Amino acid sequence: MPKGCVFNVQRYSTTDGPGIRTTVFFKGCNLRCVWCHNPESYSPKPELEFNRDLCIGCERCVEVCPRHVHAAGGGQAAHRENCVACGRCVDQCYAGALTLAGTMMDEDQIMREILTDVPYYRQSGGGVTFSGGECMLQIDALEAVLRLCREAGVHTAVDTAGNVPWAAFERILPYTDLFLYDMKAYDPDVHKRLTGVDNRRILENLDRLFEAGADVWVRVPCVPGANDGELGHIAQWLEGKPVRRVDLLAYHRLGGGKRALLGIKGGVDFDVPDAQVMDRYLQPFLICGLPAKHNA
Repeated sequence: MPKGCVFNVQRYSTTDGPGIRTTVFFKGCNLRCVWCHNPESYSPKPELEFNRDLCIGCERCVEVCPRHVHAAGGGQAAHRENCVACGRCVDQCYAGALTLAGTMMDEDQIMREILTDVPYYRQSGGGVTFSGGECMLQIDALEAVLRLCREAGVHTAVDTAGNVPWAAFERILPYTDLFLYDMKAYDPDVHKRLTGVDNRRILENLDRLFEAGADVWVRVPCVPGANDGELGHIAQWLEGKPVRRVDLLAYHRLGGGKRALLGIKGGVDFDVPDAQVMDRYLQPFLICGLPAKHNA
């Protein structure tokens, strides 16, 4: 029975597909977007998080850690490179300053989380959305739980950046009702500068999804000073293609606090676009006749 590493199950979501949805976030990502909102999704394995503001200095973590990740005298999580995410320190952290990002779950465990919210799906036309990170990097677990959702009559959406082999899409196409497909830039060099990889495979896979007759909503993060110069090119590339909806997603700064929890140094913060800026970003999509809107 394949297992996937899940770092969050978000209930009552109204922004990840139609209706009220449960969004299951898988760990592991093969992009490194400079504006990343979910740095806890980078690694496919569980990771230790430390919130210094909650720490009361009891040093139980120092006592119970077998790998000396924590040091006395305020050195909690000082040696993260030694951590294997065993969770002993988390279990002993009365203040909740130490947590684990990521839990290994098999398809039955994931389905129990999903089926809890079936009444909301039925009343709202919702369902479950699989996101990340890049959920398609855990294709065995994803395919298994998508099959179970199909058997249970639960509407499914897969949120992907598309940077995976086409064979992965072929495995899940029969069980996926909707693809939420991220487009971050059009120019391959700009895409590589912003995400670490070019987008040739991403665009090819999106075209193949259209050819396969998949239901696709394209989602475009809008990051001032990063990819805003690409929005018009994205709109022109999408013009005339059978995309059912385009969602422009305003950048936010929640990733900065998450980087601190994981001990990730550096990172870049951008300006947060207001509704007026997002209205301007929307114009090229409307000019190209695309069914587009923004969330600001």
